[in-house]
Amino acid sequence: MWKRLVLALSAAGFALAASAVDINKGNPQELTAIKGIGPALSERIVAERKNGNFKNWDDVIARVKGVGDTAATKLSANGLTVNGGAYKTAALAPKDGKAPAKASGSKPEPVKK
Repeated sequence: MWKRLVLALSAAGFALAASAVDINKGNPQELTAIKGIGPALSERIVAERKNGNFKNWDDVIARVKGVGDTAATKLSANGLTVNGGAYKTAALAPKDGKAPAKASGSKPEPVKK
């Protein structure tokens, strides 16, 4: 029984590893196999790739219409890589550039009625 479980988990891991597609190497069919990439986006990627390979995810975001931070996060999670690397989102920070306030550790005052 344990052997079957180990074999099944190994097969699942291999399937996940095999599903990764590098944006600089994948053909249109491999790209459209990634959830979130349809024929139109695949064509834009391949067309832009003719201008040179993508250096990193920021390069993809800058050059491919329709790919921003949100799309890059989803595509990376679904197996798309750039030069073998996954997309790393920037640390969540407030848009005003200020550091978030630290909690004081004390309990809030009860609301008086």
